[in-house]
This record gives sequence, C-alpha cells and structure tokens, in this order.
Amino acid sequence: MPGLVLQASPAAGAPGCGPGAPECGLGFTVTRKVGGSVTRNRARRRLRAAADAVMPAHAAPGRDYVVIGRAGTIRRPFEALKGDLAAALERLGCYRPGDGGGAGA
Repeated sequence: MPGLVLQASPAAGAPGCGPGAPECGLGFTVTRKVGGSVTRNRARRRLRAAADAVMPAHAAPGRDYVVIGRAGTIRRPFEALKGDLAAALERLGCYRPGDGGGAGA
C-alpha cells in the first residue's frame, strides 16, 4: 500500500481465529529512511490513529500485526491511510466485515 506495510502472523499460543482466540497484538515501526525523529514520531502517531479507527472493527482476532510506516505515510490523507490499512488487512486475508464505522475502503 502507498501509505504503509502490514504484516500479520498467528498470535503466540493461538491456534487460529475464533471466539476463544485472544485479541490481536499490534506494533508500529518507522525507520530512519522515513525521516528524522520528529517525522518518524508523527508518522507513528498517524499510523496509531488509523489503526485505532480500523483495527477494532475489521482486524481478525488471534493474530499479531505490525504496521510499518513508509515515506508516504506523512503526506497521505488520513482517510486514504485508513483505506490502505483496511485494504492491507483484506489482502492478507485478515479482514472481517464490521459495522462500517471504520475504514473508508
């Protein structure tokens, strides 16, 4: 996706998704290639806000996720960033339809 990279793996100790599976883990990383510390922190805050809007309604439980910032994370409009996250979830097969209150994808 233009604004981010998403990685997913089964949560540690969880055999798969389902009602008894643990909630998802979520981590963020932005490397120095994106910019200085101020730019990286801003990118991380934007990714965290997008994840807060999209992940609760659409991320499959029982998985751990890592959201990796890209150079485009800073310039990308916020609605497009949320759409990138929802599209990345769908591409990984971890997207579950929600109540529609999350992403704009």
